Amino acid sequence: MTDRTYPDETVGSFPPPPAAFTDGDGREIRIRESGRDDLDALVEMYGDFDPADRAQGIPPVDPDAIREWLDLIVSPDAVTVVAEHDGRPVGHAILVPDSGDGYELAIFILDEYQGAGIGTRLLEHLLGQGQTAGVERVWLTVERWNEAAIALYRKIGFETSGSESFELEMSIRI
Repeated sequence: MTDRTYPDETVGSFPPPPAAFTDGDGREIRIRESGRDDLDALVEMYGDFDPADRAQGIPPVDPDAIREWLDLIVSPDAVTVVAEHDGRPVGHAILVPDSGDGYELAIFILDEYQGAGIGTRLLEHLLGQGQTAGVERVWLTVERWNEAAIALYRKIGFETSGSESFELEMSIRI
């Protein structure tokens, strides 16, 4: 157990995947549960990731390093969903079990797909899949300057639970 804090109240229910919707830019997006069968497509997606959008070296740049990273985080205990446009991943979100009783959240959306509502939907369906899998506590860290991400997390129900010089830790009970 860690000294991480979580809100006392749960935020309610979220919808599990699958889902399909038209994003704010008129693209047909499909959200579904993903797993190890998606690794090749995810390596390709992360290879297209803008280097400026990488935080703390994540996702890695080199395809071999991306595959090693995905091999670590896409474990049998992880919860993972993917957003697809025209059959290719454009977003990926994952809940990775930590050493305590919580799960760390990571979400990635390709730059050209940001700002169209995909992140919100992907996050909601990830948390819904987490609820289905029995996940109760989720936390994340976000750089303080990333106001769009912080606003998204707060809209979903995350609360600030800690802060360091350049990061906020946020948590939610689902």
